[in-house]
Amino acid sequence: MSVPSGENEFLIELEAEVEVELTEVEARQPEEGLPVTDWLFDPTDAEREEIGLRGLRDAIEVLEDDARPGGDVA
Repeated sequence: MSVPSGENEFLIELEAEVEVELTEVEARQPEEGLPVTDWLFDPTDAEREEIGLRGLRDAIEVLEDDARPGGDVA
């Protein structure tokens, strides 16, 4: 499967956005010293989001590899 060049540019931009989101999620830390009810986010939700973003990034990389000449490996 090959990806049109316009889509390849889209994938590159999407990957960059996913990387930014992933960096932000990785930087989140539980609120030390605060009761759980005052935390701004649930660490379990942050972990789920990180896993989802990593999966999305991996899928984008696969599509980009398919778009490269000689990248279509069956």
